[in-house]
Amino acid sequence: MDQLAQFPIIYEQKVAWGDMDAFGHVNNVMYYRYIESARIAYFDLLNIFEQNVLTVVSSSQCKYLKPVFYPDTLHIGARVEEVRNSAMRMHYILYSTQQQTVVAEGEAVIVFVDKIQMKKTLIPELLRQSIFDLESSVQHNLM
Repeated sequence: MDQLAQFPIIYEQKVAWGDMDAFGHVNNVMYYRYIESARIAYFDLLNIFEQNVLTVVSSSQCKYLKPVFYPDTLHIGARVEEVRNSAMRMHYILYSTQQQTVVAEGEAVIVFVDKIQMKKTLIPELLRQSIFDLESSVQHNLM
């Protein structure tokens, strides 16, 4: 669980019985839902939904390291790895309390879009600074 100390957001996700598939382990699609919940927790902390921008996932990926089974609780770390002009790249780890190890890792590129023109836009400067401040709170230097 030491790996989670490097993440400013740690989202707790209980695995539901219905998250499993016919093979008896958590379905691959659920990992993206779990990651999305961690990303939203990160965004809530930054008050992104109060800004004049929208966020769009332009790409995402997940590496499945170990299968997850019910019952379990996952701790999902979310952080920003790179800030660009109008996008940022986020990184996630999913830690299983049942297995006491990281069971998956994910990444996503988030693009900022102007709410009115619905076109890519620069990350607002105050929001950019909030991201840097949040990341530095866990000694994760983006600069």
